[in-house]
Order: sequence, then structure tokens, then C-alpha cells
Amino acid sequence: MRSPEQGTSPKVVYKDATASSLDPLAAYIAADGMIWAETRFDHPTPTPVALTAAPSRDDGEAMARTTYTTQHPPAWGSMVSGYLVTKAIAAGVMLVASMLVLLGHGGSRAAVGVVPPMLAGAFLALTGALLVADLKQPKRFVYLLTRGNRTSWLVKGAYVLGGFGAVVAAWWVAGLTGADGLLPVLVVPTVLLALATAGYTAFLFGQCEGRDLWQEPLLLPVLLAQAVVAGGASYSLLALFIDVPGAAAIQWAFLIGLAANGLLVGLEVRGDHSRHVTMALTEMTSGGQRRSFRQWRLNGLAIPLVLVAVSIALGPDGLFLSAVAAPFVLHGLFAYEDAYVRAGQSVPLS
Repeated sequence: MRSPEQGTSPKVVYKDATASSLDPLAAYIAADGMIWAETRFDHPTPTPVALTAAPSRDDGEAMARTTYTTQHPPAWGSMVSGYLVTKAIAAGVMLVASMLVLLGHGGSRAAVGVVPPMLAGAFLALTGALLVADLKQPKRFVYLLTRGNRTSWLVKGAYVLGGFGAVVAAWWVAGLTGADGLLPVLVVPTVLLALATAGYTAFLFGQCEGRDLWQEPLLLPVLLAQAVVAGGASYSLLALFIDVPGAAAIQWAFLIGLAANGLLVGLEVRGDHSRHVTMALTEMTSGGQRRSFRQWRLNGLAIPLVLVAVSIALGPDGLFLSAVAAPFVLHGLFAYEDAYVRAGQSVPLS
């Protein structure tokens, strides 16, 4: 049986088969090419860095050499990475707006009632555009909504995005018409659907049974922490143009989100994992995706942590520092997502 730990079906048992024919990591592609083709640079095969992290076969035998294979380009790239960022911004903005309502700032029409749902709606629309573009055919997205498999998280995610869009629109109408009393009523569905929007991708990725990195349990809390970070960054930029109440609370949420995100990623990277996950994480942190990961570590974590912490220490005079941190955060967030998505596809499946 190839991957019983994944709970996949059917339960096929290969009798007297060698590990080299079943385990994609039991063989390597030599740099001097193969019998019938030359090695492609984008072929997902264990890199030297990844092999150093997990060099041995499960059965303890020597690595076999691949002599014939086909090209397997990554199915997901920058569009999926971008979609993770845009929906984090949409969800995060409404999470912060909901926090401000609970703190008694619901009467601030521009900063709470009108501008946040407009910003969230714009990034939610961009999320949908990236999804449709990644599917290659717009008709497929319509099919997902009308005749899709409801056990698929791709379909469930489309429903979540639609529901979130509906409450965002209701929030905007309430803010635009001055019906501030409705905002506390909308807080609960808004928070629940914002969290679902930010986090459902963990379940979607979890259905990709062949990608072991995406099966890790910390993916969901990482996505939720990223939404808080994106919301804090977005509101910090909004504060440059409009009067935003509860600035101190937003800064603290921003800082806590950054610290939680960094801690969760650190636990993921430093934890004990299976050989497949270890190789993917090594590819992300030290292999082909190390540049993007380092950009996140510097721009998306270290620099913003310092700027936001100093901003809190300075009080009202330091608010601009949080706005300075925001572009670094959003750039670093995309860099991390891109490294994560690509590293998850770097370990060969066959």
C-alpha cells in the first residue's frame, strides 16, 4: 500500500514490489540527465538540500536512480499565493472593524461602517477573480456553485466567500444609511464568516492528500493569525487617510497577530515531521524557496515587529510607524504564501 497514513482509497496492496517503484523519494534524478530525456529544472525532484534533510530511504537501502520520467510542473503558483493574501486582507479588515464595534466605536461611520466593508469587498472580489483565473475557464466557477461536489472544500469555500460577501454588503448598507444599531447584530455572523474565509483553505489544502506539507495541523491557526496581521496592516494604512478610533487596540492586535504568526511558523519549521514534510520544509527554508522565506522573515516579521512595538511605546506620536510597517507586512505575507505553496509541491508524487 503506497500511503496508508493518508487514508486514501482504494486500498491497493502491491505484492513483491520494490520500494523504488512505489516511493517517489526512493529514487533520484541525476544531474547528467536520463536515458530518453534531459533533466528539466522545474521537475519536482528532491533537491540536494532536501536530500540532505532526509537522505535515506524508508527501507534503509541505497537510493535508486530515475532513468525515465515525464515533466510534472507545479499545478499551483502565484495566483493561489495571491488569493491567500487577498482573502486574508478581506477577512482581517472586517475582524478589526468588528473589534472596534465591540469597543463602542460603531458610530464612527467612515472608519467602521463604510470604508472597511468597501475595502473588504474589493479584496473579496479580487479573490474571486484570482480563483476564476486559476481555474482557467470561468464556466468552471459557475459549475462549482450550481452543480459542484458539496463534499469538496473548493465548493464549500465558494459558499463561504459568497456568505461573507453578503454580510459585508449588509454591513456597508448599515454604515452608509447610518443604521449604527445594526452593526452589533452583524458582528457575530461577520466574525464567523471572516474566520471561515481566512481558514477554510486549510481544509481545502488538507484534501490534497498527496501534499504532506499541507496536511499539517498548524496550517489553520497560521491562516487565522495571518488574517489578523493583514487586518492590522490594512487599518494602519487607513489611518493615514481617515480618523480611526481605537488606534491603540488596533496596534496591539497587529502586534499580537505578528507574534502569533511568527511563533506558529517557527513551531512548524522546527517540529518533528515525516520525511516528506521535512523535505518540503527544507525546500521552503533552505532550498529553492529560501529567498521568499527570508523575505517573509525580514519584511513580514522582523521589521514590522520592531516598528509596531516602537509605535505602541511612543503612543499617539508613533502611529505612523504602524503604517510604515504595513507594506512590509503585506509583501512578506505574499512571499511566505508563495514559498509555502511551491514548497508543498516540490516533493515528487511518482
